[in-house]
Amino acid sequence: MLNGKHILLGIGGGIAVYRVAELARLLIKRGAEVRCVMTRSACEFVTPMTFEALTGQAVHNDLFDLTGERTIGHIQLARWADAIVIAPATAGLLARLAHGIADDLLSTIMLVAKAPVLLAPAMNHSMWHAEATQRNVETLTARGMQLVGPATGDLACGETGAGRLSEPESIHDALLPLLTTHALKGQQWVINAGPTVEAWDGVRTLSNRATGTLGALLAGQAAALGATVTLIAGPGTPPTHPQVQRIAVESALQMLAACLQAGSDTDVFIGTAAVSDFRFAEPLAGKMKRGDTQSMSIDLIANPDIIAAVAGMDARPVRVIAFAAEAEKHIENGRTKLLAKHVDAVVANDISNMGASCASGWWISRDQEIKLNAGSKHIFAAAIIDQITRLDR
Repeated sequence: MLNGKHILLGIGGGIAVYRVAELARLLIKRGAEVRCVMTRSACEFVTPMTFEALTGQAVHNDLFDLTGERTIGHIQLARWADAIVIAPATAGLLARLAHGIADDLLSTIMLVAKAPVLLAPAMNHSMWHAEATQRNVETLTARGMQLVGPATGDLACGETGAGRLSEPESIHDALLPLLTTHALKGQQWVINAGPTVEAWDGVRTLSNRATGTLGALLAGQAAALGATVTLIAGPGTPPTHPQVQRIAVESALQMLAACLQAGSDTDVFIGTAAVSDFRFAEPLAGKMKRGDTQSMSIDLIANPDIIAAVAGMDARPVRVIAFAAEAEKHIENGRTKLLAKHVDAVVANDISNMGASCASGWWISRDQEIKLNAGSKHIFAAAIIDQITRLDR
């Protein structure tokens, strides 16, 4: 979703600078062209060469570099950018931006920039909570700048509190809405993701290898496109876009109840979750001791079919998309599921995709079978959303 986008990365001077290198790498991996502007204090923590090596572009840090001004000066940099990300946005940098102080290249660019701006603060928690900092943040957000973080946790100074730079993935997810058209604005989407876990006793469980990564990516991308998204997440499902409403569940019965409630009268329901087919007939309290037992028989009972239940609701979602993880005969089995569950489309993929970083599969609707070529799960998620939007055309 960042393919071809121009991202100007403004880098403030703080210990979190080293994590901005991860952010630059992530943005490039997602298809963006990144150019960096470093403050002088930022260069004290990480050399410009680091960012030049990562981006393949010269790093800009001198307002009075006449050679640089002749090639791509501060006005041209501001006009080149589709979006500006400032990370870490230190207390000093926030203050200069709020008061329009143009005393270096980055602050000068910010005076003339028209592109959307995302601020990622990082500082000591006392500095973040200081009245002056909060007023500066209010001033900047009132001008339309967006904020992500700071996160709460252990700080470089040894203290704990709000002040950590947000994770690169969180910054990426917060950036997407600034760069994408809100093609799904006004729509309500519900997605389930991850495994379900069925308790045998107080310690042991029955589950599967699903990670929930694809469902989380679908939720984040749909939110970035303007949809109101609810993610019903099984254990271990990764964090996602900050605007996604997340409902944590564990068992198949819990996921069923959440899906039926959240999915009523929605626009799209996507069932990516790997729901346990069975649960224990009689879960045990406490912990069962093995003792000298060498073999054991247990009774399992079938869990309800969540995707069929959603598709059969009176207040059925407008579109219901199922997933079919298959070891063989992917298209044949996917089409059988399409007809049996009365859904609008099935994404058939191979069971080897579970836990992998890449994915591929087939989009199967009543009149189409489209190969979704192998690629990262980000690309795979975008291809699925594209196919869903085409159902209404």
